[in-house]
Amino acid sequence: MMSAAIWKWIPPVIAGIALLLLTLYAVDESEVAIVTQFGRPLYVVRDAGLHAKWPWQSRILFDRRLQTFNPVPSELLTRDKKNLIVDAYVVWLVADPERYLQAVGDRAGAESRLQDVLKSELSIALGNSDLGELVSTDARRVRIDPIMEEVTTRCAVAAREQFGLEVRDVRLRRINLPEENKESVFARMRAERERIARQYRAEGNEAATRIRAGADRQKTEILARAYQQAETLRGEGDAKAMRIYAAACNRDPQFYRLTRTLAAYKRFLNEKTTVVLSSDSELMRLLTTGKVEGRGR
Repeated sequence: MMSAAIWKWIPPVIAGIALLLLTLYAVDESEVAIVTQFGRPLYVVRDAGLHAKWPWQSRILFDRRLQTFNPVPSELLTRDKKNLIVDAYVVWLVADPERYLQAVGDRAGAESRLQDVLKSELSIALGNSDLGELVSTDARRVRIDPIMEEVTTRCAVAAREQFGLEVRDVRLRRINLPEENKESVFARMRAERERIARQYRAEGNEAATRIRAGADRQKTEILARAYQQAETLRGEGDAKAMRIYAAACNRDPQFYRLTRTLAAYKRFLNEKTTVVLSSDSELMRLLTTGKVEGRGR
């Protein structure tokens, strides 16, 4: 009897559990839910927790967190006719779940639409900009930030109106050149660097020439002043020496002449000197008699 009673309650319990499973559903804090009836959206559930619906209704969950999408790089043309391979990324989230469900359905569909929108807006933005505004050695010419802000704004408007998406940011990951253009661009870059190097060398040579000319002028002026001072001192010394010689000669001319003669002999006579003298030379008289012009010392 007990077994029969238990079996009698099993179907209602199973039906109740199934009814609860069809009626109750949970929404996570990172999700947003749409309740649909026969494929038609009825309302959006944004609050996390346990919710209920009719059994014949369905609920679809979407991730409402920020998503990052990195589409395939595109080859685009700048205003100055330069081909570029542009690699960008998009940060987006679901803003209008109903429109999102009707327009794209899932994340793959959303990223496919975003790729088309991003390529179109990047093409417009780069088509209105020169290569020097994207890549340049002069930081003042680069305008990547305002260009990408404009692209973000335009992508955000198009994505919200058409697909129920909110585009938070669009940024460039990499800008590259097509392989066939790299060599010519590198050749131009090398030529430009060489031109700048030649200019720097010419300016350096000019500055070096000015410095050398100034140094040579200063050297000439210093040497001229030194020579003038030396000649002045030499003249003063010679004059003083002449006065001393004159005073010494006036006091004792014979003795003065003797000392001068001995000083002269001392300068050129040594153990290796061979002297040939005539019999009437003063040196012979001095060596033999110890007298000069008849006066001995």
